[in-house]
Amino acid sequence: MQTKQELPFKKALAIAIFVILLDQVSKLLALTHLQFGQPEAVLPFMNWLLLFNPGAAFSFLAQGSGWQRWLFTALGLGASLYIVLLLRKSQSDKTLSWALSLILGGALGNVLDRIRFGAVVDFIDLHYATWHWPAFNVADSAICIGAALIVWGELRKAFGKTA
Repeated sequence: MQTKQELPFKKALAIAIFVILLDQVSKLLALTHLQFGQPEAVLPFMNWLLLFNPGAAFSFLAQGSGWQRWLFTALGLGASLYIVLLLRKSQSDKTLSWALSLILGGALGNVLDRIRFGAVVDFIDLHYATWHWPAFNVADSAICIGAALIVWGELRKAFGKTA
């Protein structure tokens, strides 16, 4: 019987699929409406800026000769498979299930880019004056929110609260 704190496996997968769809639609919009490398101001601290990242987070290994495309694709697929197994086991922990669903959707969204384009499509540019955070996308945001949820859930458990 499902309790209030459970997130059934099918719902967790639906969350991941929603993240993938949101990510891919947002990237399609960026690809069709933005010019590569040309920032478009949205807010005083945010631009739309179409970029391609052949590396990992913060452009790690972006200068590689192309082999990194397949390494990060394989890592993303391997991590996604492992996350699906974790989702099956963690249905009783709603916070962890949400977190894993967000990470799964984000990872697969970026894997799709690597397969299609050889790089991840980034288009969100946060900045202050001349300082810019590395460009990112919806998938990256979902992964970060998922990671934060894992930390938050574990801290709650450590301090005697239920997730």
